[in-house]
Formats: sequence, structure tokens, C-alpha cells
Amino acid sequence: MAKKLRVGVLFGGRSGEHEVSLLSAASILKAIDRKKFDVVPIGITKTGGWLTGGGAQALLAGGDSELGGLMIEAATDLPSSAPVDAVTALVPDAARLGDLSGTKSLDVIFPVLHGTFGEDGTIQGLFELADTAYVGSGVLGSAAGMDKDVMKRLFAQARLPIVKHVTVLRTAWEASPRKTVAAVEAALKYPVFVKPANLGSSVGISKVHDRKELAPALNVAARYDRKIVIEEGVAGSGKSRATKKARELEVAVLGNDDPKASVVGEIIPGKEFYDYEAKYLSDGSVPVIPAKITAAESKQIRAMAVEAFRACDLAGLARVDFLMEPDGKRRIYLNEANTMPGFTSISMYPKLWQATGLSYADLITRLIELALERHKERSRTTFSFEGAK
Repeated sequence: MAKKLRVGVLFGGRSGEHEVSLLSAASILKAIDRKKFDVVPIGITKTGGWLTGGGAQALLAGGDSELGGLMIEAATDLPSSAPVDAVTALVPDAARLGDLSGTKSLDVIFPVLHGTFGEDGTIQGLFELADTAYVGSGVLGSAAGMDKDVMKRLFAQARLPIVKHVTVLRTAWEASPRKTVAAVEAALKYPVFVKPANLGSSVGISKVHDRKELAPALNVAARYDRKIVIEEGVAGSGKSRATKKARELEVAVLGNDDPKASVVGEIIPGKEFYDYEAKYLSDGSVPVIPAKITAAESKQIRAMAVEAFRACDLAGLARVDFLMEPDGKRRIYLNEANTMPGFTSISMYPKLWQATGLSYADLITRLIELALERHKERSRTTFSFEGAK
């Protein structure tokens, strides 16, 4: 019988998406194949403390009875309430841990961390320093996938269609608000979407219909990042332009150097747009899988999703989001790539793969396999100069 792989499931974190991470991790811990994997839950508190054992389990429950129902008794060698530091949790050589915990090393990390400090290359750098295999994109891909400004530059370089947008710095907005508003209005037409460049789950995003709403939206976005991206809305053509909403289409991508795209899905928001509340706090939004589009449109969108994945040097997984004009020419625009999308069993990324023929449990296994494959490929690289032979 093959030896079980020891998988660390890392969740929580300091970002505004902490609670979303707990939901994703609870689902993964419930569904992961225990015949193949020994699982070690590792939690990060909102203040940055690392926990395992009982401490991680308590963080996962978070006082929420619904989450508590998903609690899993996971194998761990650490005392039930022992805090750990990041290096101790990840160092691959158990001998280096000395008398600190006696824990076995981890074969792979599944970082179910959304947003800042978890999805932006920060934690990925720690994994690289520890020489530990991990699920998802590397430092560069994670950082590019998190920064909407940089991501759009890469998409443009790859000649992928994106919406008109401008980027402003928080310091510029605070120093010259009138100049900033004038620059936005000179470049874009209302309605516009104002977003922090580095955040996910639609946190800090506002839809702005006129100048009166622009300054408050910029202030909200500025709370979450030093860069603010303002995008022109995609709507219908002709007289109905102001009332027609763009269709929101999503594709799940899976793989490393040879990524594959799932079927195309559509989200019909319960609110004016797919914001944080519509995603997580209400049941008014309706997923449609597969989306009701033509075969040609589906083929185009799936190909664009793979191109976007490659343009940002992503790995493992990503959900790639698109906007389609609701009428007229039905033009399709690439919106963004999310390198660690919501991962509950009812989240769009797993649901898209389920509709494509890959179950939730098998998807988790495949992501772990891809992490090990990527680590093996990276180990072929020489990181020091050995001199001429």
C-alpha cells in the first residue's frame, strides 16, 4: 500500500477574506480523500498568529455553529493547543525542528487563503524558502493575479480584450481629488466600477453612476489598497445602454504548463452587480452551468481563459472571469483571473469542474498532484553557480 502523503491545509489569514477562507477550508477538510492523505489543519489568526491541532480547529469553527458542524478530527503530532511559527510549520526537514514539536514534515501545503498575504505571493515566497510543494500559482503568478492593474497590463500585452480603465494612486487621490475626478471622467464614461487593485471577493468595490458617487467610492477603495482601479462598465448598445447589465461569465482553469478549461458558467447576480454580499451573504444570485451562449462563444471564452492563465504565469488553478455585452454585438471582455477562488463545494470553481466531469474530491486530489509535479519540475533548476566544468 502506498504511503499516505501528509498535507497541510492552511486557512484563515490577515485579509478581509478571512471568513471566506474558513468556509473553503472546512469544505476541503470534509471532502479530501483520507485514504490517500494524512491531513494537518494549520490556521492563521487575523492578527497573524499560526495555530495547529486544537487551536486550528477552534479557529476553523470560529464560534459559528454551521462551521462547527464541519469540524474534522485531523491527524497532527502537535499538542492540541500549541501555537507554531511559520517556519516551524513548513520546514521540510523534521530533524531541524529539534525538541520544539517533534512533528513530521509536510509533503505538500494546500493554502486555502484568499486575498492579501495569502493569494498575493507573500505566503508563496515562504513556501519557496522552505522548499515545500504547495497548491496554486508561484510568487510571480500569485502577485500578478492579485494586482488588477498589473494583471490588466499583462492581458493587454497578450492582446486579450479588456475594458477601458484607469489606475490612480491613493496618494494622488488624497493630494488632488479634483484632478483625479477630472482624469477619470476624461477617460471613462459612467457607470464605472471602482476597485482596490489588490483584494478579492469584491471587497471594497463600488458601482458608480455619476460624479456624486465617485468620491465616496474612491475613499472606500483607498481603505484597502494604495492603488485604485476604475473600470468603465460594460452594458448594452443603443438607447438601452444605461439599463442593461453585462453578463458575468466564469471559467475554471486547471493545470500547470498544459492548462485545461472547464465549461463556461454564468452568474446572474441578485443585486445590481456581483458584490461581496451577493457572493456570500444572500441566496439571490443564480449560477447557470453551462452558460446559455453559443458553441462559438464558449470555445472563444475557454481559449481566452487559458491564454489569460498563461499570460500571468499561473499554475494549479484559477477562475477566469469575463464580461459580455447583454445585447448588440455581444462582445466579450476579459475581466480578471482569481488564483485562489472560493473553494466550498458549492463555489463556482468546483461546480464548473463538476459540470465538466471532475468531482469535488477528485479535484482536490488533482490539485495536490499538480503541486507535487510543479515542485518536482522546479527542483530541476540550479540556483547557484557551480563554475565551468
